[in-house]
Amino acid sequence: MSSQNEQAIREQAAEWVVRECAGPLSPAQQQALAQWCGSDPRHARAYGLAQATWADLGQLAGLPGAAPSLALAPPARALGRRRRPRLRQGLASAAALLLAVLTLHWAPQAWQGLRADYSTGGGEVRQVTLADGSQVDLDSHSAIELAFTDQERRVRLLAGEAVFSAAPVTAQETRPFVVEYAGATSRALGTRFVVGAAGEGGWVGMLEHRVAVELQSAPQQGRASQVLEEGDSLRYDQRLGLRPWPQHDLRRATDWQRGVLVFERQPLGEVVARLNQYRRGRIVVASAQLAQRQVSGVFRLDHLDSVPAVLGNELQASLVELAGLALLY
Repeated sequence: MSSQNEQAIREQAAEWVVRECAGPLSPAQQQALAQWCGSDPRHARAYGLAQATWADLGQLAGLPGAAPSLALAPPARALGRRRRPRLRQGLASAAALLLAVLTLHWAPQAWQGLRADYSTGGGEVRQVTLADGSQVDLDSHSAIELAFTDQERRVRLLAGEAVFSAAPVTAQETRPFVVEYAGATSRALGTRFVVGAAGEGGWVGMLEHRVAVELQSAPQQGRASQVLEEGDSLRYDQRLGLRPWPQHDLRRATDWQRGVLVFERQPLGEVVARLNQYRRGRIVVASAQLAQRQVSGVFRLDHLDSVPAVLGNELQASLVELAGLALLY
C-alpha cells in the first residue's frame, strides 16, 4: 500500500471517529461507516486504531500539565445555525489533532514503497541471500532495491541500515559489488561492511577487509573518495565530504545483528530514540532534564515491551502507558 493510500485511510478514519464524538450518527451515516469498514480490512484496522487513540487522548488530557480537555461541542442538531460554523471549525481541529497522532503512530511504515525488493518493519531484523550468494542483514525499518546488471551488482539502500556480506569477485563472478546510499557508493574490496544514515548523509563501517567509498558528485569541501580499512568508520555528506569517524563504536552500532541493544552511560533521550526504532509504539520523554539522565544496560530485541517500566523504575520516573504510547516524566 502506498503512503498516499495510507494517508487517505488515516484521514477518513479520523473523520469518522471525530464525527461520532460530535453526536450520534444518522442511519445513513452508520450505513456508510459500516460499508467503508467492510470494504477493506485496512479500513477497519485504521478505524479501530483511531477510536483507541481518541480515547487515549482524552485520558492524556487529564494528566497534570497536559493539554486541556478534548471534549467536543454538543451535537449539531442541538445548535442554532449561527453555531454551526464554530462546530465545523471545532470538528476540523479535532480531526487534525487525531490525524497527527495517527500519522505519528504509522510513520515508521510510511517509507515502505513499491521500490523495495526487501524491507523490514518496526522491530524486525532480517537476513536475505541475493542471487549472487551475497548476504544482507537488514536492520529495523530498512529497505533495499536490487539493480544488478551485466557490469555490476548494485544494491540501493532506500532506508535504514544494513550489513552487507559481499560474495567475492572470482573468475566466474567478475562484477563488482556496489552499495549506493545518500549520494555515495561503497564498492566491496573484501567481505563485510555496514551502510546507514548519519545526519544529512550516511556512514560506512568496515567489518572485514576493505571498502572503497566515493561520493557521486564533488562535495563543497573535503574528500570525495577513500578506501576504508577493517575496523574503521567514516561519515559523509555533500557539504563536508568524507571524513573519519574514530569515536564511532562500530561493534556497538551493529549490536542489533546479535539481537541486542547495548547502552553505556548514554543520555536517556538518545537511548529512547534508538529503542523506538525497534519497539511497537513509541516512548516519549516529557522532561528535558530527564532526557539528559544517563542510562546503561543491555536490552534484548525480543523483550522490548517491558522497557518503559524498566526505565521508569531505574530512573524513578513516572510512567503512563496508553495504546502505542509510553510517557516518561
